[in-house]
Amino acid sequence: MRYDNIRAGVFLSRPNRFIAHVDVDGRTEVCHVKNTGRCRELLVPGAAVWLTESANSARKTRYDLVAVQKGERLINMDAAAPNRVFGEYLAAGLLLPSPTLIRPETRFGDSRLDFYVENGESRAFCEVKGVTLERDGAALFPDAPTERGVRHLGELARCVEAGFSAWAVFVIQMEGVDYFAPNRETHPAFADALRAARDAGVHLLALDCRVTPDSLTARKQVEIRL
Repeated sequence: MRYDNIRAGVFLSRPNRFIAHVDVDGRTEVCHVKNTGRCRELLVPGAAVWLTESANSARKTRYDLVAVQKGERLINMDAAAPNRVFGEYLAAGLLLPSPTLIRPETRFGDSRLDFYVENGESRAFCEVKGVTLERDGAALFPDAPTERGVRHLGELARCVEAGFSAWAVFVIQMEGVDYFAPNRETHPAFADALRAARDAGVHLLALDCRVTPDSLTARKQVEIRL
C-alpha cells in the first residue's frame, strides 16, 4: 500500500490519543494520530515523523501521522494500514491460492472479523492485528490491554468448531524483528487466549513489513513464540 502527499515533520507532543502537535517547516501543525494505542516508546519529543496530507479541505486536522523513526527503524503506526496490507497479501494468493472471494468486515457470531476468504477448497476467517511495539528485537502485541482482541480470538476458535479455517494475523509494521510474541506483561489474558486459540486449531501468522515514509508492504513470515 502507498500514501500520497507525504510530508516530514518533528514530533512535539500528544495532548490526547487522537491528535499530535508536529513541527512542519517551522510551524506547529495539529495532526490526527491514526493509532489510538499508547505508542509511548514511539512518540517522543524530537522524533522524526511522516505525515500524509488529507484530501478533505474541510477537516480540522490537515495531516495524518502515519510513520515515526525509532532509532534505526522506521515504524508505520497507521492502525488502518495492516488490513490494507493483508488485503493485498490475500489478493496475491499468499494465504489461500487462487482466492475466489475476499470479503472484508464479515460477521461471525457476536463479532465482525476482518476478512472472510475462500477458494475452491477452503473457507477461512481472518482477524488482523497491527503491531508497533518492539523491545529487544521482539515484536509484541498488544501495547495496551485489549478485551476486544481476546473476544476475537474466541470467535476464531468457534469458526474452527463450525468447520471453517481461522487465522489470527499479526502485521508487524516494521522490518527486521527477530520474532513475535504476545505481550504477557501488559495483558496476560490475551497471551492465554492466543495459546488457547492455537490449541483449538486457529492458525497463527506474523508478517513483518518493508516500511518507507510513503509505503508499507508485507515482507516475510516471522517466528511466533508463545
